[in-house]
Amino acid sequence: MSCEREKQACRTAFTLVEIMVVIVIIGLLAGAVTLSVRAYLHKAKQNVARKDISTVVTALETFYSLHDRFPTSDEGLAVLARPSDELPEPLLAAEPKDPWGRPYQYNAPGRGGAPYEVVTYGADGREGGDGIDADISSAALKE
Repeated sequence: MSCEREKQACRTAFTLVEIMVVIVIIGLLAGAVTLSVRAYLHKAKQNVARKDISTVVTALETFYSLHDRFPTSDEGLAVLARPSDELPEPLLAAEPKDPWGRPYQYNAPGRGGAPYEVVTYGADGREGGDGIDADISSAALKE
């Protein structure tokens, strides 16, 4: 039986209400996925910061073995990204930036009697904080 023969209107498309229901369901699913994935993204940035700090610490130790000293706070980490008489290639390809786009902080001497400290202040860029805003320090990596 064809719709035309019976003189009935054939339904060939979705109604606006049906389309809106599907869009709302897709939106709810996307929101749930975004919230669960966001925590993983924050954790990944913190792990990248720890790895970067570890790489900088290795470069600082190499600098120490070549010069019998650590860079001063005034020299900062930029000295590791420049070639020297002892090394024609720099220890770091460029002055490192944390996953949030800010340069790592270098303090010589460091806190607690350490000869240096490399720090990122987390997502908020301010000292202290919890979660994604927590500071990550070279001193914490040694613990």
